[in-house]
Amino acid sequence: MPLAPVKTPVVAKKLFPNYVWNMSTTEKIIYLTFDDGPTPEITNWTLDILKQYRAKASFFCIGHNIEKHPEIFQNILNSGHAIGNHTHNHIKGWETKVEDYLNNINLCESVLKSQIASSKIFNQNSLIVNLFRPPYGQITPKQGKKLISLGYKIIMWDILSFDWDKNVSPEQCLDNVLNKASNGSIIVFHDSVKASKNMQYALPKVLEHFVGKGFSFEALNFN
Repeated sequence: MPLAPVKTPVVAKKLFPNYVWNMSTTEKIIYLTFDDGPTPEITNWTLDILKQYRAKASFFCIGHNIEKHPEIFQNILNSGHAIGNHTHNHIKGWETKVEDYLNNINLCESVLKSQIASSKIFNQNSLIVNLFRPPYGQITPKQGKKLISLGYKIIMWDILSFDWDKNVSPEQCLDNVLNKASNGSIIVFHDSVKASKNMQYALPKVLEHFVGKGFSFEALNFN
């Protein structure tokens, strides 16, 4: 059984109130997020599925992956999704010194800004990189405090799909989202090879289910 719950308990959100766990809204809006891309095998497929349902999402990208696949990252930008920093090398905050952690994040930020500058997006100011998600959800209080002081919004989650977990079936991955998501939920998927089997099964069905119930899917935006 996974150590983390599918839905983040209220007590955890209250313990770390400076982090973003869900969006406060009474409207039928859900916020899909995708970690670990861009990935040739799955990211473009994800973009195509989102487009079919006119859904926007937020992609938390690894800097090293952006360097390897800049054309896919440009596809994310051109599709109108939000982008976020997921460190340059997918490092674990609990095992990394504050200075080293920040340097890795800054390296990713430099790659993000370079790609944005070379994009064909007319209003580049709308792509200010102020979203950060810690890999594995691991971040120390000192790391978090420093990032917030630098203007970052630390994005955690309301719902974990567990798409990456080999012990979770595609059907269970889908149920994790359908049974727990609600207005303002921030949901974690991964556009990675490891998660692709579960995610490719669950994502279209999640979109179809909630669109059918009158929900829309939006990108995170704090500008």
